[in-house]
Amino acid sequence: MLKFFASALISLSLVNLAYSQSTSILWYNQAAEEWEEGLPVGNGRLGAMVMGIPGQEHLQLNEDSLWPGGYEDWGLAEGKRADLDQIRAYLLAGDNKKADSLLVLKFSRKGVTRSHQTMGDLWFNFDWIESQNYRRSLNLETATVLTQFISEGFEVSQEVIASAADNALIIRFKTNHPKGFNGEISMNRPEDNGFATAKTTALNDRQLEMSGMITQRKGQLDSKPVEILNGVKFQTLLFAQNQSGEISTTDSTLVISGAKEFMLKLVSATSFYHENFEAEAERQLEKIQLKSWGELLHTHETEYASWFKRMDLQLSPNEPDNITTDARIERVKNGEVDLHLEQLLFDYGRYLLISSSRPGTNPANLQGLWNRHIAAPWNADYHVNINLQMNYWPADVTNLSQLNEPLFNFIDGLIENGKNAARENFDMAGSMVPHTTDLWQVAFLRAATAYWGGWIGAGGWIGRHYWDHYLFTQDRQFLEERAFPALEAISAFYSDWLVEYPADGTLVSSPSTSPENQFINSKGEVVATTMGAAMDQQIIADIFNNFLKASDLLGKKTPLREKVKTQLDKLRPGVQIAEDGRILEWDQPYEENEKGHRHMSHLYAFHPGDAITKSETPEAFAAVRKTLEFRLANGGAGTGWSRAWLINFSARLLDGEMAHEHIQKLLAQSLYPNLFDGHPPFQIDGNFGYTAGVAEMLIQSHETGLIRLLPALPKAWASGSVSGLKARGDYTIDMTWQDGELKSCRIQAGKTGKILVLYDGSEMDIDLERGQSFEVEF
Repeated sequence: MLKFFASALISLSLVNLAYSQSTSILWYNQAAEEWEEGLPVGNGRLGAMVMGIPGQEHLQLNEDSLWPGGYEDWGLAEGKRADLDQIRAYLLAGDNKKADSLLVLKFSRKGVTRSHQTMGDLWFNFDWIESQNYRRSLNLETATVLTQFISEGFEVSQEVIASAADNALIIRFKTNHPKGFNGEISMNRPEDNGFATAKTTALNDRQLEMSGMITQRKGQLDSKPVEILNGVKFQTLLFAQNQSGEISTTDSTLVISGAKEFMLKLVSATSFYHENFEAEAERQLEKIQLKSWGELLHTHETEYASWFKRMDLQLSPNEPDNITTDARIERVKNGEVDLHLEQLLFDYGRYLLISSSRPGTNPANLQGLWNRHIAAPWNADYHVNINLQMNYWPADVTNLSQLNEPLFNFIDGLIENGKNAARENFDMAGSMVPHTTDLWQVAFLRAATAYWGGWIGAGGWIGRHYWDHYLFTQDRQFLEERAFPALEAISAFYSDWLVEYPADGTLVSSPSTSPENQFINSKGEVVATTMGAAMDQQIIADIFNNFLKASDLLGKKTPLREKVKTQLDKLRPGVQIAEDGRILEWDQPYEENEKGHRHMSHLYAFHPGDAITKSETPEAFAAVRKTLEFRLANGGAGTGWSRAWLINFSARLLDGEMAHEHIQKLLAQSLYPNLFDGHPPFQIDGNFGYTAGVAEMLIQSHETGLIRLLPALPKAWASGSVSGLKARGDYTIDMTWQDGELKSCRIQAGKTGKILVLYDGSEMDIDLERGQSFEVEF
């Protein structure tokens, strides 16, 4: 670097800053007509989509463990080591198509339908004659959905929260209309192929019970119909509490008469979490039954704020928000830049993660928590070939590290099941983690095609998340008890999996695919499998390196460590640059079947990996840009998570204008009115990937021993501030900038250490004790 930080006032401090947080609100002047216009609330496990319809309100309900089937229902695929050897022989002979077919035939359970499912619906039938001055909003600061309108000159309001502190969904209704609320409230669940799935009954004059079991009568396994008639059982209790008027019940509904204020308290318990789930539901309700709205709201807001207010981003001037959220999306579609919307979507990603992943719950699935289906798109399951990983990209960097816990708990179980797959299917040590799984942590490959279902790289990719979490938190106990066992099991499998590449004797993955793309072989066939596709080689190198680093940190001198160290030296490089300057996607420069494919799998080493950097590998760094340019020139990226990945790629390229261009396209092409990511259909990974991408534009810490400040700041973000961002090494970063230039920076150390800080060609070494801060003003 050419110069040190200049014209700066530098000080060291142990004083903590208090973060300010401006209001961040999604709001609309009409009720939701489609599900994708509803507003989500969630406490990690229990959630709802609030439609905000005057008089005919509808809340679609969710719970994260509502799946058909069970842990012991389905076994592994039938494939054995001899089948794997035959697949490898086909590849050596150039018979890729036969290898594809045998891989699917023997090692995949092919088409699978076993889905996360809706819990059901709350329906309201009130006799409001008309509504005026309508407003519906979701306050991201307080995690509250508020619906307000005027009827016959009188105020009507509805507030909804999903409280983690009280493990319940709470709804308060208020009006100053002299007649109050009058009507019925019902609760039910969709049928499964014509069969009832739940029963709702009135337990007393103010309480309903909905109980049932999750089934999948149109299930599928091995691409064949399978009736799944067992599953998670649940009990949902709805209790009404009034301040005025009367509440009564019919056989299955609540009847509200003349109530000017009343509250609904909904709890639910399942057999997945509790053996005696009925008693647990009753216990949950009893705990909150006598609590007032004020008490419930205060507890909810305080608990939620402990997560959301850990950081703050300001991109736009602090002006009144007088434009509805859906109108803002339309403005961007017409070519305008809307910094308020960009900031709002960033906060929305944090809100969704807090609302769909909490310690003690299941991890966020393809739809986070919010799913209205009996058979959801892609089962609303866990895709481990980017989607699940992307869900958790923002967790550490946005100061939400503890929200990773559901992910690690889930993957720990999947790794255990993967040990059976490694042993039984492949006669290998360690664990084979599949590219897709569900609540029951099944470890078989699935899909009727090799190009997306026959991939074995998921374990290495999810292993990086364990390692990155350690780097961010510096939690040595986590490294020893959680990360190292995972890295060891995954590395052990890849160590046994590798074979020699015939051309040069290096070690490669075989069979190997590049999700979810295909190539054209020398016979002119469109095929998927080869030996040593770029992504597999990059991932295996990554997990081997991280396993060795963890071994050294913990002083683990094992035979596997020595074996992996030797294999790493012989591993065929996963980053190979073709004559045209692009990174090869497969082992040879095959012609792509889809030149503009939405997956950029062969750039894993660049992001989320850290093997390609501007400072250490400039030639490969330049090749990344050429690779992306080619993809985009041929119609690549598209909507949803793919566009979000491009924001992250652009940030790593230190190109703020490129990143902001993809932000504009994501806002214009990939958002539903409620800001859910539209793949389409709805997939939540694009929301999380966007939030991670914005953070990546503001701070980068993936290069060993250094932090980059504002590495990809676009011109559109001329002035702004951020506080509470996290960097690897357990550093917390606060910054302000003006007219495109850094004005102040504060770095607080969570542990004692040294770090090199880079900004705009300047550099500074800082050496901080735990709890100490470095501050600089320009």
